[in-house]
Amino acid sequence: MNLLTINGEQHQLDVPDDTPLLWVLRDVLGLTGTKFGCGIAQCGACTVHLDGEAVRSCVLPVGSVAGKSVTTIEAIAENAVGAKVQQAWLEHEVVQCGYCQSGQIMSATALLQHNPSPSDADIDAGMAGNICRCGTYTRIRAAIKDIGQA
Repeated sequence: MNLLTINGEQHQLDVPDDTPLLWVLRDVLGLTGTKFGCGIAQCGACTVHLDGEAVRSCVLPVGSVAGKSVTTIEAIAENAVGAKVQQAWLEHEVVQCGYCQSGQIMSATALLQHNPSPSDADIDAGMAGNICRCGTYTRIRAAIKDIGQA
């Protein structure tokens, strides 16, 4: 049995400790905003926050998150920075197909929480590993920079 805190709620789950957190979120809890992309932590579609840090849930064993707080895209607007990121995404019309955007928003929120005024190099480092097949990187950068200047 694993006791997990996800989006502020505790869940007692009977899943093997080596089950990837992504599958627990999607298949056990029905939180489908976090996406499966590559399964090897290279694309960022599965990004969630673990105690405020952006992590890839597709390779994170659920047994390693006990006692820690997991935040998914479903609850990111409850965070003041997360709400700003979502608003900036709308204002800059970042989304095209949208598949990667939950992971992009989670990474951008973590970046801005740790560095409220990131430089271009900081944005590149903070968003590294988040792949957008539609190529919306310039709009993502503009949205992050607007928040950092606000």
